[in-house]
Amino acid sequence: MTKKGSKSFTRELSGCAIRAMEGEGNERKFILSFSSEEPYNRGWCIEILDHSPGAVNLTRLNEIGVLLFNHKRDNVLGKINRAWIEGSRGYAEIEFDTDDAAEVIYQKVKSGTLKGVSVGYLIESIEEVRPGGTSADGRFSGPCDVARKWIPYEISIVSVPADPTVGVDREFETDEPKEKRAPSLYERQLQININKTL
Repeated sequence: MTKKGSKSFTRELSGCAIRAMEGEGNERKFILSFSSEEPYNRGWCIEILDHSPGAVNLTRLNEIGVLLFNHKRDNVLGKINRAWIEGSRGYAEIEFDTDDAAEVIYQKVKSGTLKGVSVGYLIESIEEVRPGGTSADGRFSGPCDVARKWIPYEISIVSVPADPTVGVDREFETDEPKEKRAPSLYERQLQININKTL
């Protein structure tokens, strides 16, 4: 079942090795990963961001995208020079501004103190895959919600990330099993009640 309608979300990534670019004039530029197809437990569903051709609309990031700190719209750190999809991951080249506020975060990223990355995005179309079912393209097993059309609109450096699976020049592997269960009816209703109060 496919649902349409825009909803705004953020997804945090940790374990990121944000790679500094080399060469003269690139001192404030970095390459990072901002998204993947790793299942993400939102509490009310297991969400997967589709990265197949045509699924991700990068127009906004590439035309007016900005780099924020902790998703604060009034704390702009720099710009997104370009964004692209490669190997089922979203990548971006970012460039820090030179003002005092950006300088503080730039130095922390440069030193490796801050490694977390998060993306803000809108979902335009979702495929709901029931428990035991398979997505229309046969790539994902339910229960899950697959974002078939989505638009990233900002990338943030974050101090407390959540998802340890994505980062440039780092493929985080673990032997620990990942929990991929559907939330209970109680958990879903609790999230609905929380959303109503926001």
